Amino acid sequence: MNKVEVCVSPALYPDYENKDAIVVVTDILRASSAIVTAFMNGVERIIPVATLEEAKSYKDKGFMVAAERDGLVRDFADFGNSPYNFTRGMVENKQIVYSTTNGTNAIHLASSGAQVLIGAYLNLDALVAYIIASDKDLLILCAGWKNKYNLEDTLFAGALAQKVLEGNNFETICDATNGAVDLYGLAKDDLLTYIDKVAQKQRLKKNGLDDVIGYCHKYNLTDLIPVLVDNYLSVL
Repeated sequence: MNKVEVCVSPALYPDYENKDAIVVVTDILRASSAIVTAFMNGVERIIPVATLEEAKSYKDKGFMVAAERDGLVRDFADFGNSPYNFTRGMVENKQIVYSTTNGTNAIHLASSGAQVLIGAYLNLDALVAYIIASDKDLLILCAGWKNKYNLEDTLFAGALAQKVLEGNNFETICDATNGAVDLYGLAKDDLLTYIDKVAQKQRLKKNGLDDVIGYCHKYNLTDLIPVLVDNYLSVL
């Protein structure tokens, strides 16, 4: 049987690291939702970098850069972290360098796994089908907020874990997985109302960036699954 685990913070990743697992990185508000959207709109590849210094060095070499910290666009960047920035006119056939507060660091951490995928509600069912067919362990890594637990990523982890556990070859004895599944079960019938309480929504609202909340919780807008290949993201 393949095991399903949820790591609710990058700070805990060393305790969950599994080189034989598919690692799904999720940062619902907003990096994983933005990455999936970029591929929906034809981006060629995304190069995730952990630091602003790396992002700026790419910018100095002529790359288009999306970079933010605490939700705010950095002054050297072409745009920030909203899925609405990644329009077809902006990203189609382009290579984008990407650095965010939480998501890109989590992607780099996850690279020790057998395969790294980017997960969002936008591609949930495609992820489930691929993972079940892969017949490998699943580790869901929540990007969190500066190594702290957050609700929105844990809710998505619960949604993904629940669906994968319905596959015949998957089981869990992970309390974090069971807790995430239970939390999603509590919230799923009125997800956006539940999301009203999350801290990240309040941070985004403070900066006038909360217009993406509903979009980031839309189900199954695409079958595309971003995958880490060497140092860049492409699609399966």
